[in-house]
Amino acid sequence: MTVPPSGLRDQKKAATRDALGLAAVTLAKDRGLDAVTADAIAAAAGVSTRTFHNYFANKEEAVLHHIEASALEWFDMLRERPADEPIWASLRHVALSIVTDPHRDLAETFAVAQLVEANPGVMARKLEVHHSLTRVLGEAIAERTGTDIDRDLYPNLLQVVVGNAITTALTIWSNHPEGDLSPKELVEDAFDQLQAGLPDPRAPRNNFRS
Repeated sequence: MTVPPSGLRDQKKAATRDALGLAAVTLAKDRGLDAVTADAIAAAAGVSTRTFHNYFANKEEAVLHHIEASALEWFDMLRERPADEPIWASLRHVALSIVTDPHRDLAETFAVAQLVEANPGVMARKLEVHHSLTRVLGEAIAERTGTDIDRDLYPNLLQVVVGNAITTALTIWSNHPEGDLSPKELVEDAFDQLQAGLPDPRAPRNNFRS
């Protein structure tokens, strides 16, 4: 099927925006955000500074776009899971797909997160992005579970506990990358504990992996 010209333009714009976001993150990680300029980001992405400003008001927006775009990919993966698959199985599959993806650099992801948290200007905007992303994830869970994001606790609670569980597991790995457990094993353990209701760690545990 032939893609209409308007569709091709939209794809090109999205690709340019993504390239600028990636360039901003890469430069910020290498040089520190304060040392990065719009000119440098544009040059790294192979476009003009004017083009950069057509997409982003400043470098902070470009950095956050990369983070937001990466997160939205995860939510798309959730929506693509089989409709009759239990929500816990779907969320586990998506999480494990992310942490085992050979094209994703988990160490770089954490470096970017630290970069954002170290910059007050970016952090303030990140809170807005985080609110938007948690809403999107909650809506995706609500769709899968027949619940209402605005009325029911379940989709709201589930997106919070799963999101924080994955972050916690990867933080432990990031702090001790030479440890015995891989990111995959830590995330699996996090899901096992959540599905078991966070039992006392001294008690025997059931395995909920599917």
